[in-house]
This record gives sequence, C-alpha cells and structure tokens, in this order.
Amino acid sequence: MSGISKNMILAVLGLTSFIFLLFQLYNYKHYLPAKNGAGLSKSKGSRIGFDSIQWRAVKKFIMVTSSQDLPVFLIDPLILKLINKNFEQIRNTSHGFTSECKFFCVPRDFTAFALQYHVRKSQEAWFRVAENMGFQCLKTESKDPRLDGIDSLSGTEIPLHYICKLATHAIHLVVFHERSGNYLWHGHLRLKGHADRKFVPFRKLQFGRYPGAFDRTELQQVTVDKLEVLIPKDPVYFLEEIPHSRFIECRYKEARAFFQQYLDDNTAEAMAFRKSAKELLQLAAKTLNKLGVRFWLSSGTCLGWYRQCNIIPYSKDVDLGIFIQDYKSDIILAFQDAGLPLKHKFGKVEDSLELSFQGKDDVKLDIFFFYEETDHIWNGGTQAKTGKKFKYLFPKFTLCWTEFVDMKVHVPCETLEYIEANYGKTWKIPVKTWDWKNSPPNVQPNGVWPISEWDEVIQLY
Repeated sequence: MSGISKNMILAVLGLTSFIFLLFQLYNYKHYLPAKNGAGLSKSKGSRIGFDSIQWRAVKKFIMVTSSQDLPVFLIDPLILKLINKNFEQIRNTSHGFTSECKFFCVPRDFTAFALQYHVRKSQEAWFRVAENMGFQCLKTESKDPRLDGIDSLSGTEIPLHYICKLATHAIHLVVFHERSGNYLWHGHLRLKGHADRKFVPFRKLQFGRYPGAFDRTELQQVTVDKLEVLIPKDPVYFLEEIPHSRFIECRYKEARAFFQQYLDDNTAEAMAFRKSAKELLQLAAKTLNKLGVRFWLSSGTCLGWYRQCNIIPYSKDVDLGIFIQDYKSDIILAFQDAGLPLKHKFGKVEDSLELSFQGKDDVKLDIFFFYEETDHIWNGGTQAKTGKKFKYLFPKFTLCWTEFVDMKVHVPCETLEYIEANYGKTWKIPVKTWDWKNSPPNVQPNGVWPISEWDEVIQLY
C-alpha cells in the first residue's frame, strides 16, 4: 500500500507540474503580450514598427524607384513635419541606426512622394516593375497645358499621378512638371470613367484636389527609419507652400475665341508696349519677392490675363494689388533702388494707400493696397486736384498661382467675381476709353481729404 501511495503521489505531482507548465505557456502567449504589447505585431492588420504595412510599403517603393533610377523625393506633410521636428536627432544618428520606427510607421492611408518629370523610358515603365513586386498601381494622365497655349489641337498627354497600393497602404507619387516660369507644377487628379473609385480613399489625398505650383527646391538625403530618402532642403518652406499652392490655368480656349472676334493688335507700338510691360512686371515681381511681399495681378493686368492670356496693349500700365497688412515701409526705397522712381503717392497706410512708379518707355507701375472689412475688400483712389476720395468694393477673395508672360504670379482665385466687380458683366468687350472715377461699377465716393493732410496724402513727383 505504501508503494502504491508513493506512485500515486508522484503521478499527481507530475500532472500538477504539467498543468502548471501549460498554464505558464498560456500566460506567456496570451497574457504577457496583452500586458506589454509584444503580441500585437503578430495580429493581422495591427503590425507595428518595422513589421508594419506602412514601413514595408515605403521600403519596397524606395527599392523599386532606386532600381529604376527614379529620383523621387518625400513630400508627405505628416512625415516631413515629424522629420523637421526631430531633424537634429536624425542628423546625429550614425548610419541611420535606430531601434524603433518613429516616422514611416505612423498609421495613415497614404505616403506622398514627388517625381520631377523628365521623359525617359524608365519613368514610363517603373510602375510595371512595382506591380511585379506586389503593388497594385493606378496612373492618371491629362493633356499638357503647356502646349494648349501653343497648339490647341495637341493631344499630347502627360502623367500626373501614380497611386500604388500594397496591402492596406498606398504610395501617392505626384508628378511635378517644369514650367517656363522656372517653377514646378502638378495637375489635378481626375479619375476617368472606368477607374475604380474604391481603389483607395481618394478624398484623404493631400495632393491632387486641384493643380498646384511650387518653387523649385533643392533636395537633401536623409536616413530615416533605416531608409534613405530625399527631402526638400528647406522642409519648413515647402510645408508652408502646400496650403497656398493652388494653381489656375490661363483660359486659352476663351482667349482664342476672343481674338477671333476682336483681332489682336500686333502693331510695332503694341508689341513694344507688351515687351516693356513684361519687363516691368518681372522687375516688380523680383523686387516684391525679395521683400517677401505678396502681390497679385489687378485691374487691367488681371483682365488681360483672364480675357486674353496676355497684356492689353492699350492699357499703358501694369497694375498690382497688395493686402495692406503685407505693406512694408521699405517698399518705396526698394523700387527706387531697382531703378523705378516714385511717380506719385496717394493716401496713407491707414487709408487708401496707392503708389505709382515710373518704368521705362513711359510705362508705369500702379500698386493698389487693399483693406479688408467684415463682408468685402476695398482699395482707394484719390483725385489730386480736388482731394476727393473714392472706394472700389470687391467681394472677398483668396489668392491662387497662375502663369502669365512666363512668370509664376498670383491672381484672385475667384477671378470672375473680381473682374465683374471692376468691369461689370460686359468685361469681354474691349473698352479703350476708361474713366477711373466713373467707369468702374464698383466705385463709390468716399469723402474728401482735409486740406491740412494734402501734403501727406497727395504727393506728386
């Protein structure tokens, strides 16, 4: 009996040890991961760090583009902000060694890159290589707007956007094209009728809701999360450009229709004026850009762009608008240093400021300053002989980029409303006689300057 009892005790002890071992294994597999998160990397759709879908998609994309010698660079706002915030740490990390994934592993639907496009076979075929490596790719194209102003019958299409999806993450490659104003442009992402609208959540894309324009940017190489990538040399400046990058094209089709109805003036006098006005506009833009002052095409110069994609030959001046909050006290001196003497100064910074500078060949530059009220924006005018003040009312507007006489310049995004406020519904009809005090439909009297202020508010040179 004693021997049986001993065997039974040993059996019970052995069974108890086995059960305890099973409990420990269960605890290790299920309880501990829940406690410290280690087990999450094995669950479908919840992988983290260097095992995440996002990081693996970016890594594979970089492998594809590198193998095809495709010079892509990172433009993703979320990742660029993180990189910029931690730039010193990234720069000081030797050989990109890092124990955890901090940037490309952030949960998101897309990672955005850009390609500065040059026609090469490798750039047309790279996405087929991507498909062979497991990506599902979509490509969008459109007519080249740079040819539209030259050849209306051109059917040349250019690539605008590539979206390549790997599992649940997508790479959005935005194609940047060079424009004659020495800037980069990308097109609108428009899906054609046969495209799968459910391919990715298109509404979450950071780029492509509208065309965009960016200054040319130098690039630098950084190693982030064990991956070598190119990023803008000045990421802060590039990030600041994104929300203000919207671009609107000149209306080439309407301009051709205009010149079919009203023949263009190609006389030597008209051609000479356009040349001088273009040079004056370029000089003004260079001067204001150097000061960091935003401006846009206004009045007759804006009308010429919108109606006929060119300078109106009988306008005799160049018109620019500036928000008064962007005024800088050294504007006058900067223009004088650029060789443009002050012709007149009307008003003051607090009220109805207007500057005029004398360009060569009797072409002048008029700068109107705009003041914002609750429900409208206005600029002022002053009659030098009488001291009478005038106010020109405009509906509120925002600024977009466009290309005009080989330049990247701002115009009001709500251009039609701006033009109609200034010139009425008949703006399509050329008018060669224009009275600035009476002709504009948006002009109204605004009192008279006190004689005691005339020396300050009416300055003629």
